[in-house]
Amino acid sequence: MAARPETGSPFIPLPEMSGRQFREWAELFERRAGLVISPERKSFLVTAVGLRMREAGFDDYEAYYQWLHRGRESLPEWSLLLDRVTVHETRFFRHPRALELVSRHVSDKPCEGEALSYQVWSIGCATGEEAYSLAMVVDQALLARSGRSYFGVVASDISVPSLTVAREGIYKESRLDELDDRLLRHYFAPLEDGRFRVVESLRRRVCFAQMNIFDHARHPLGPMDVIYCQNVLIYFQRERRKMLLDGLVEYLLPGGLLILGSGDVVGWNHPRMERVRWDGVLAYRRLPPQGRTT
Repeated sequence: MAARPETGSPFIPLPEMSGRQFREWAELFERRAGLVISPERKSFLVTAVGLRMREAGFDDYEAYYQWLHRGRESLPEWSLLLDRVTVHETRFFRHPRALELVSRHVSDKPCEGEALSYQVWSIGCATGEEAYSLAMVVDQALLARSGRSYFGVVASDISVPSLTVAREGIYKESRLDELDDRLLRHYFAPLEDGRFRVVESLRRRVCFAQMNIFDHARHPLGPMDVIYCQNVLIYFQRERRKMLLDGLVEYLLPGGLLILGSGDVVGWNHPRMERVRWDGVLAYRRLPPQGRTT
């Protein structure tokens, strides 16, 4: 097994990756993270792995591959590599129509006790913009209602570096372009360097957790009013997507929403779920125990 080099430059042209090496790397990502990388995306994999390989001080794919199999010693490096391979395209209020559906759902939920409780799970939260957007939407909808209320957002992602950014809740002003001035003033505090930080009262409502979505059964999550899973399923094979969705149903309260990306899945049906009619949004509602709603 190759020892880990101490030097290396990211500016040296990347070596060629053989067909065998590509298959080994693709199998590694699917086995460990459930990610499917097709042969058509070989150039993407070569760039992502090759650049991180050089930054880590390796000169060839084989030595780097062997290093990543050294158990606990290599886990931090695996997390960094996985962060390069997964795409983190996100922004505040990226899907307004889906968030409008969440707001309506909050407004319509009946209060069955002394206080209304509302729980959201943001899957693939990346650097936190989606989770904080959900928190703002829920908070605003609850403020418009009378009576006591409480809400929480669980935000999960496989990327440790992204979660570090999310927990800090600090963003450049350019990242806040989608926010209106009212939300910006209410939920963000300006910093001396020109950036903005999510106010503590909202940060306390969001719990960030490192999680591979296919390992969700090992995490103690309570019943959810909304599971927000947009643009995550694209990484997985069709059958694994359906398997994942079937599992997520178990976390939804009756009447709870499963909100997906518009192209995430085709032809999925579940006996306890029904499609929600909401323009521009792919969403499902969990049926009550007695059967289909009208």
